[in-house]
Amino acid sequence: MRIVFLTLLTFFIGTQSDENKVKTNFSLGEQIKYKVHYGFVYAGEAIMTIDDNFSTVNGKSCYQILVEGNSIGMFDFFLRIRDTWGTQIDTASIIPHQFFMKIAEGKYRKHEIIDFVQEEQMVKVKKYHTKQEFWKPIETHEVPEKIQDIVSSYYYLRTLDFHKMNFGDVISINVFFEDEVFDFKIRYIGIEKVKTKIGTYEALVLSPIMPENSLFDGENSIQVWLSNDQNKIPLKVKANMFVGAVEVDIHEYRSGVN
Repeated sequence: MRIVFLTLLTFFIGTQSDENKVKTNFSLGEQIKYKVHYGFVYAGEAIMTIDDNFSTVNGKSCYQILVEGNSIGMFDFFLRIRDTWGTQIDTASIIPHQFFMKIAEGKYRKHEIIDFVQEEQMVKVKKYHTKQEFWKPIETHEVPEKIQDIVSSYYYLRTLDFHKMNFGDVISINVFFEDEVFDFKIRYIGIEKVKTKIGTYEALVLSPIMPENSLFDGENSIQVWLSNDQNKIPLKVKANMFVGAVEVDIHEYRSGVN
């Protein structure tokens, strides 16, 4: 079930920019709610919220963003999921200064905090020993310039100008997650209409390029739809897996205050 929520997060990613100031298409107070389903059966829900106020991390003004995912219905009975991710994103460059995850899935627990020292191309990872209840020694990792986390990368995607791209272009980004740097790539497929709970939209269609694996069915097994407007709202994700199709659909959207 964990992959359901990571599907929503991990594949909303974009490229880096050499500019110091990035135009954002989101603002303080924005909230988006999603539901996850297998066919007609709802399995989970997720909420992505930008705090009403800026924070300050490493002397930089940041968006405070929280993502919460949980199982529902009969899936909650078999495997209770209560996951939380958070990030502090620089308001000027849309790169993270701090990230945390707190995972509770059945009996599995994981809690860690990552500090991004962007100017030194380094991350500091602090992990909590959930059974013995203490913080382990800090681990450091070298990372590429302007590294992203799985939440910040989703918001960075919304700053890109797709009108300057051609269908078939591939977007690439480096993301630090679970002690590794991943080079994610997404292909820009085209534009189509998509019907959602909040209305019908003209949408940008993206497809993460998947390596061969035992979970997803083919290289283009995941598709993502973003509203083709100034907000770039993530509307829908569909993942074709060997066990069947999983869909993440928007159910509520509250715009922020500029």
